[in-house]
Amino acid sequence: MNAAEHLLGEAAIARFGRRVALLCGNEQVSYAELAGRVRRAGASWRNRGIGHGDRVMILLRDTPDFAAAWLGALYIGAVAIAASTKLAPNDLQFMFEDCAARFFLAEDEFSPSISAFAAERTIGLANWQRSLADAAPLTEPAEMEPKDPAFWLYSSGTTGHPKGIVHGHKDVLPAGNGMREVLGLGADDTIFATSKLFFAYGLEHALLGPLALGAASILLPDAVEAAKASEIVARYRPTVFFSVPSFYRRLLALPSQAIAPFSSVTHFVAAGERLPAQVFERWQSATGRGILSLYGMSETFCASMMTPPGTSNPSLTGRPLSGVGTRLLNESGQEAALGETGTLWISHPALATGYANRPEETREQFRDGWFCTKDMFTRDAEGFFSHQGRSDEFIKVAGQWVQPGELEETAVADGSIAEAACVRVNDADGFERLALFITAGTDPLAAIAAATRACESGLARHKRPKWIRTVAELPRTATGKIQRYKLRELMERELAG
Repeated sequence: MNAAEHLLGEAAIARFGRRVALLCGNEQVSYAELAGRVRRAGASWRNRGIGHGDRVMILLRDTPDFAAAWLGALYIGAVAIAASTKLAPNDLQFMFEDCAARFFLAEDEFSPSISAFAAERTIGLANWQRSLADAAPLTEPAEMEPKDPAFWLYSSGTTGHPKGIVHGHKDVLPAGNGMREVLGLGADDTIFATSKLFFAYGLEHALLGPLALGAASILLPDAVEAAKASEIVARYRPTVFFSVPSFYRRLLALPSQAIAPFSSVTHFVAAGERLPAQVFERWQSATGRGILSLYGMSETFCASMMTPPGTSNPSLTGRPLSGVGTRLLNESGQEAALGETGTLWISHPALATGYANRPEETREQFRDGWFCTKDMFTRDAEGFFSHQGRSDEFIKVAGQWVQPGELEETAVADGSIAEAACVRVNDADGFERLALFITAGTDPLAAIAAATRACESGLARHKRPKWIRTVAELPRTATGKIQRYKLRELMERELAG
């Protein structure tokens, strides 16, 4: 088998060849044209001596060039590893050395920042494009085993250095299953996802999933701004809009006329972080439709759970998709009862083989076809799961479990506070306590007072934070996840001082 051939082989071209696969600015790329580009990209990689199992890094904007280079590597049996264009040079160097990449394909403007460590192994985009023009397209893909490495995803680095997550060719096959199974999407649909292609959520929902369906996907080369997203929706009228809760919040800050185009979208989906009830309710009021929840992770690549249309509720994460197995284990290691919080173990047809260069962590979390997510959930009688937070974020205060997410939800319920993040910090006596960080506008003291009132009125005494601090913005990874360890370090420095 070969994952690239699965998506763009003769069978797919016979069905979808003339259809538009990618919409990017003024460029429209058909399935047949994209297949040709992938075969030329494969030839260009091969002409550089890249072959079975060789790893290549890709630092390109979200364009058809990215799609062709990434899939072209898979076509010849190489391993594609995409990186965020927002990463600092030291982070890129860590990834380059960690994965032992043979080459680094990069936008020309980024080449100087990586030349210090990649040197002769950097390929500029202009040079790459010239090589494509001279490359004769390959006619036969490399024949691969299902678990042969096809691509790596790097975790978002919420706790420090990211981990390389190794995925095989088989892991591309379930791409788009949630879109097909839950949303009923197909070849007549246009899909718009704001997350970037280096991120698992974006890779499935903005590229591989739409290709598996024969649908059209809208690509934006650079980071998507709220106003630009409104323009794109008005221009292309996508069937479904995939994004993250914080981006929905930014959209809600737009004037009503800029939100109006979204009323033509059939489905809205959010993933990647907690969906605040306030954002959900305001979006439903503004567009007439709720936001469906999706749960996935880099280790499974493809979506694992979704809330079906008609069940949108910010407290529900979703039901498992077909082929996804779940075990919810309580503190005793037994199956959690209905309504009881437990740690989720998951089996998935796209489950990674493990973490690169981290055998101990692989043994800890990957066991006999199951993966320990370290996410805490409850499950109801209808089979819906509700995310409660991370197992490594829960703490006991006065002998009782406290969920940081509950504090965050309570704080942002006050309309004057846009975002909140809660972290564990040891006090002077060595006891774990909670610090709540909030984003404030022009009056930090008023924001702290509002958060204090909200916590006092909405939380039991043992759940209230010991410290409340304001920040201009919450530190986030390139994928938009909050880097809680940076907030913890900020509080620890303050206490040490």
